[in-house]
Amino acid sequence: MSAVPIPGEPWAAASAGVTVQRGTRANQLALAAGILLLLVAATLPLWGESSWMREFVEIACYFVFAMMWNLLAGYGGMVSIGQQAFFGLGGYAMLALGNFAGMNPFVAVPLGALAAALVALPVSWVAFRLQGGYFAIGTWVIAEVFRLGIANIPAVGGGSGTTLTALRGIGKSTRESVTYWMALACVVACIAGVYLFLRSKQGLALQAIRDNEVAAESQGIAVRRMKLAVYAVAALGAGLAGALYFVGNLRISPDAAFSVNWTAFAIFMVVIGGIGRIEGPIVGALIFWALNKFFSDWGTWYLMGLGLLAIVVTLFFKKGLWGYAQERWGWSLFPTQRRLVG
Repeated sequence: MSAVPIPGEPWAAASAGVTVQRGTRANQLALAAGILLLLVAATLPLWGESSWMREFVEIACYFVFAMMWNLLAGYGGMVSIGQQAFFGLGGYAMLALGNFAGMNPFVAVPLGALAAALVALPVSWVAFRLQGGYFAIGTWVIAEVFRLGIANIPAVGGGSGTTLTALRGIGKSTRESVTYWMALACVVACIAGVYLFLRSKQGLALQAIRDNEVAAESQGIAVRRMKLAVYAVAALGAGLAGALYFVGNLRISPDAAFSVNWTAFAIFMVVIGGIGRIEGPIVGALIFWALNKFFSDWGTWYLMGLGLLAIVVTLFFKKGLWGYAQERWGWSLFPTQRRLVG
């Protein structure tokens, strides 16, 4: 727990005994449990089955992508349905560096994410000219432009896609272990990065922009620069998830990489778990993975079930499952708010 005196009259703060609380004992216990779980998870390749590692990589990709969408929309107020553009770009950049530049694909994963972030800078010039629903549809159109463009490049297999051949010289067990460790590192970095950012002044500025851009700008916040930074970071995370996913999948195609289903699934996870909360994508990703693993064979009924679950949650748990638990029992694993306590 960290507490600092409230700015103002020193005698008033001292006499009232009021402090600003930014953490709780439950938060400290959760941190200790998380570190212990991380240490156990890091040893999984030494004793676990390969199928477990593949499942974790899949969950990690879902989670990182959903967390970035939550940062963009839940905290920044920029509702995009075209984040799959950067997911696909990250995957294809990784493949190009591996297959054509002779680079180790695992080294190419972060470089693919960086390439997606760099592409987001000129793309933002077009996207930020749109507002509200037009912004959402515009980002989808941009993603479709990338999909059609990649589908017309024969060097990467065109519309049918291609295989990541750069991993042929690496053994299966080594490949699966390294992919798993990279996925684990990405999850930890994503949670820690978003948490520290939201606790900073820049995080407060972003949430102020989400609530009212005009009021935020009147208080001296550089609105456009902050939105551009968050848009680029969200693209970086989406590109990282895409590069990591296709390193594990070994094959990529435009329809798989740039499918709108990626953003639809991210929205589902964030809404189910709780939008505007770090814990939301974690809960949502676990629920979505479980539903996908055990019920995806049901075909149309599975998709109808996802839709029904989303409707029920939005009607009866308007802040998501974790938001409901937080309001009812005060649960908060990653507190970013500041509370006045006496």
